[in-house]
Amino acid sequence: MPDGNTNTTTKNYIYRMGTTPNTRAVVSQKNKVYGYLAGQTAFKQIGVVSEFGHDESRAIDPVRGVGYGDQIAELVPGVTEPMTLTINKTLLYTLNLFQALGYKGGIDGIVRSLKHHRWPFDVKQEMVFSEVASGDSAVVGALGAKRANVQPSGGNYVSEVKALFTFFEGCWLNSYSASYTSDAAIVAENSSVTVTDVLDASADTNYGEYIDTGLSPFDRSAASSIRFTGNLAVPVAT
Repeated sequence: MPDGNTNTTTKNYIYRMGTTPNTRAVVSQKNKVYGYLAGQTAFKQIGVVSEFGHDESRAIDPVRGVGYGDQIAELVPGVTEPMTLTINKTLLYTLNLFQALGYKGGIDGIVRSLKHHRWPFDVKQEMVFSEVASGDSAVVGALGAKRANVQPSGGNYVSEVKALFTFFEGCWLNSYSASYTSDAAIVAENSSVTVTDVLDASADTNYGEYIDTGLSPFDRSAASSIRFTGNLAVPVAT
């Protein structure tokens, strides 16, 4: 059976890498999830993941004024709740979810419970573009993360495939379950993960107060809101 130290692309006929359709719509087969795996010093792809998802929320509080009728003056975003990841996979004899996320569990150590986790872990998501989407001029110009150069044997066709990277840092498992049922052969591991921070792959990104998120009313090249047009978009001189 495959584990974190085995190249499963060609050595095992069951766990070979398959092909995926080339579409403009995102397909789940091209979504890759990486963890550090127990005993590893670099990200390794987590295999047999049946579900991966992320979810976050925050409260939006309305501001109103007495005497101004039933009218919202402004919506004020509240504090963002920590992002939650869903990572579900098939349990393998040589690689359980704890091991895939870097803990010494299963055949690698004694970790059997959430209370045995002393340190947080990181997760990387890689949304690989199809060859069709990678060829778009807008993608080539805006997306600098190169994934791979594919050179099929016996041919001269080279495809530069792009990908979007997302790093989930300082993660902790907040729930974990595995069920063994008599009417199903496959044993599934289900988990929920709480994330400290979310980053992209750009080393030169200016995070913080002046991060470029778009929709700025002071950006004269992008008038995107009726509310913030005209003199409301002019900075006050100091």
